[in-house]
Amino acid sequence: MNIKYDKEVDVIYLKFSDADIVESDEDKPGMIIDYDKEGNIVGIEYLDASKKMEKPGSLIYEVE
Repeated sequence: MNIKYDKEVDVIYLKFSDADIVESDEDKPGMIIDYDKEGNIVGIEYLDASKKMEKPGSLIYEVE
């Protein structure tokens, strides 16, 4: 998984796969989900991130 925060446009993108994106759907306002040809999630784009979450440029990663 790859997580990128672009502070210039205030967008966070979580990339789960390198598969080609064939469909994108704005599930909720400001949350765009990208799908591959099998319907699997390729990535999630979160618009206006700094308005919807604290410290969008920081990351805590946990594995249990």
